[in-house]
Amino acid sequence: MRIDIISAVPELLESPLSHSIVGRAIKKGLVDIQVHNLRKYGIGPRRNIDDYSYGGDAGMVLMVEPVYRMIEELRAERDYDEVIYLSPDGELLNQGIANELSLKGNLIFLCGHYKGIDHRIREHLVTREISVGDYVVSGGEIPAALLADSIVRLIPGALTDETSALSDSFQDSLLSPPVYTRPAEFNGWKVPDVLLSGNPKLIRAWQDEQALERTKALRPQLLDESF
Repeated sequence: MRIDIISAVPELLESPLSHSIVGRAIKKGLVDIQVHNLRKYGIGPRRNIDDYSYGGDAGMVLMVEPVYRMIEELRAERDYDEVIYLSPDGELLNQGIANELSLKGNLIFLCGHYKGIDHRIREHLVTREISVGDYVVSGGEIPAALLADSIVRLIPGALTDETSALSDSFQDSLLSPPVYTRPAEFNGWKVPDVLLSGNPKLIRAWQDEQALERTKALRPQLLDESF
């Protein structure tokens, strides 16, 4: 898989993409993530990438020309399955979307900044818009890193134990059951006896029950959405 990320502030992506599961997946050659500085195609001697909006609204807007030229350069090198704009207007990221995108070959992430992007980019260049939540952040870089992480960890070989991803929260529209590790008792707080029983059937039944109960209590809307 290859992910190309277009950013006005590429430095924000250096650390999230260099460590932990994503960093190891890159080193293994499982994914190639390239971050591109939009100012490469900035306009004029100062390489401007933003301008005031028509209509007089407050805030600067990313211009269409630098984004167009950057995407055209990438498309000249390879075909892309999606050009994704990280936007508060987009479809809300969930595990199903992460699963779907993990099966793609080449993706472009476009990070918004300032007040947003010229709407013609959304009309003619972007194929999909994804939101990471109903709130506003300063730019699309952190959402892009989050989206990349949610996808890359699903690529076979990215996790040491590939079955781990199958038991993550939301994979079956349920939250994960509680997890414990050694010691079996600390400060009078005990690990549930069933987890120490060594009986896989009983353990699995307990985990399923706990996942359902936690979902009912904490995120009941997930159960509604699964039907």
